[in-house]
Amino acid sequence: MTPTRRTQRPWAILALALAAALTLSACGVTRGDDGEANRRVSMYIPNSPGGGYDLTGRAAARVLEDADISGRFEVTNVIGAGGTVAMQRLLNERGVDDLVMSMGLGVVGATYTNDSSARVSDATPIARLIEDQEALIVPKDSPFKTIDDLVEAWKADPQSVTIGGGSSPGGPDHLFPMQMAKTVGIDPKQVKYIVYDGGGPLTSALLGKKIDVGTSGPSEFEGQIKDGSLRVLAVSGAERLDNIDAPTLKESGVDMTFVNWRGILAPPGISDESRDRLVEMFTEMHQTQGWKDAIKRNGWIDSFATGEEFATFLAEQDKRVETTLKELGLA
Repeated sequence: MTPTRRTQRPWAILALALAAALTLSACGVTRGDDGEANRRVSMYIPNSPGGGYDLTGRAAARVLEDADISGRFEVTNVIGAGGTVAMQRLLNERGVDDLVMSMGLGVVGATYTNDSSARVSDATPIARLIEDQEALIVPKDSPFKTIDDLVEAWKADPQSVTIGGGSSPGGPDHLFPMQMAKTVGIDPKQVKYIVYDGGGPLTSALLGKKIDVGTSGPSEFEGQIKDGSLRVLAVSGAERLDNIDAPTLKESGVDMTFVNWRGILAPPGISDESRDRLVEMFTEMHQTQGWKDAIKRNGWIDSFATGEEFATFLAEQDKRVETTLKELGLA
């Protein structure tokens, strides 16, 4: 007997459903059977938009998304106490395996100067991403035309030069001028330093002439340096930066180098499997052309490290900051 239209319909519906299911399974996930490419990840950034952690974290999130290494990143700026608020919030998320935080030397220092028990050593280390030089930034019409002008005025009267940085005491923007003061013969305790919560507020302070000199990563002032509203007197690394027309401190007669760094932490208490998945995710990101382009564009130094190497580095940095702050009477 030839089937009627009514008896054919259930089989047709079933065939269409099977075809749709096969299509979805073929194109919905491109990385493995567990859907890692579509896995949504959250990231805390411990300072204001425009700061170094913000630039690094958002650049990483963008590359991870664009290269289909992860699903969509939900990025949240958690502002307060130089990164200590974000650090405590990360530690409170114990066992959460789809959360990471962009951080660096400044967060290490802030936990000491804010008398916080939220230590970076309590989190799960994932990866060190980059190193970044510090720069001495001044407004375009500053009387300091060269680093020599700054050092001369600073030595004559340390309190006459107001320096601003985008990190709390113990962070790179604070430690850098303290080390420089000591190098040129100024008591670091005489340095007049003002804290700003990230590169955005620091830029506004420089443009508004609320401070004489800014210390931070030069990538945070890219637009203002290009349009000439801010000038770079010198950079702190061993070599000049390709995208900045300024000498190193050593070239200028100040015998020191200084570099900042930034990396990624996860909450404590996650499984080894979850930790390894996150490490693999950032390792794959590090190998992409998109990340290489971001490093070049921002003038960063590639210093990628994971696992035990990064954990050991964090312990060394913790000790370094604690020692320096105790010398300054700040810890």
